[in-house]
Amino acid sequence: MITPTLEPQAVKSWLAARARELGFARLGVSGVELAEDERHLLRWLEAGLHGRMHYMARHGTLRSRPAELLPGAVRVLSVRMDYWPAEARPAEAVLADPASGYVSRYALGRDYHKVMRAALARLARELAARIGSFGYRVCVDSAPVLEKALARNGGLGWIGKHTNLIAREAGSWFFLGEMLTDLPLPLDAPASAHCGTCSECIRVCPTEAILAPYRLDARRCISYLTIELDGAIPLELRAAIGNRIYGCDDCQLVCPWNKFARAARHPDFKVRHGLDAPRLTALSAWSEAEFDARMRGSAIYRIGYERWSRNIAVALGNAPPDPSVGAALHRQREHASPLVREHIDWALARQAAALTP
Repeated sequence: MITPTLEPQAVKSWLAARARELGFARLGVSGVELAEDERHLLRWLEAGLHGRMHYMARHGTLRSRPAELLPGAVRVLSVRMDYWPAEARPAEAVLADPASGYVSRYALGRDYHKVMRAALARLARELAARIGSFGYRVCVDSAPVLEKALARNGGLGWIGKHTNLIAREAGSWFFLGEMLTDLPLPLDAPASAHCGTCSECIRVCPTEAILAPYRLDARRCISYLTIELDGAIPLELRAAIGNRIYGCDDCQLVCPWNKFARAARHPDFKVRHGLDAPRLTALSAWSEAEFDARMRGSAIYRIGYERWSRNIAVALGNAPPDPSVGAALHRQREHASPLVREHIDWALARQAAALTP
């Protein structure tokens, strides 16, 4: 526990300073009480808006009760790490080019999980070396926690109408991580909301997944459809996906607070393999071995080659009619799984219909 020579405020000050040295932009401290957020979560689950993310329902209230994840936990340290890839081709330009594939900006570099988890674990070890053993658990999407609610309560930002966290000084292009602990550190003041009357994120959503402020239907969200969904993408939503082959950033791109976005400092978040503006026909030619070799170490790797190929087929179906697109789809169909073939056949039919006078 905290020794008399290192009182709680001093420990918190050291943590904040050391976190910055380890690459985090901000550290905040919150309690573990999330009663209202738990009620919001349960209403969302009861409405079935989580789709086929069955783990959300399976974890239930565990997600809103940090002390059940770490017995004795009284505080959560939330950290933010900026990832905006300033050197990437402008997102709007890629979205406007149907021959290119759009990859969510967070996935252009290496997988953030290992980077943040290693830094958080180091922060905990170094603190233990200073004050002695203490209880903690590091989480970076590795445990069921309401990370945005905890970060809000720790003063890192507010939850916007699109359900992402927004910081006044940095917009929303950042990752979050947590350290649950039994240390009774001083609390930060929760962040206040500053969306005001703006509803641009709701207006711009291609699939109308944001049903109302703070209410997201994951089943319609392009990030869910291209990443989490392991089956067929609903027919009625395929055209709206456009050229988005992994995730979607539209609600963040239109947010006025992102004029304050900060460029990524960590080298692992630099663009790899030209994913900021890849040609769809070139991506469709990748074999499974090529996908494994190039995407290993990326957040994209976890969706696997089948979903990747499915997403590219949809994007090619949405591209302007062109012989090269049809040829790419036919080549891919030769070795595709039944799931991918179904999406290729849809894309070929869409290409043919566009060519019909």
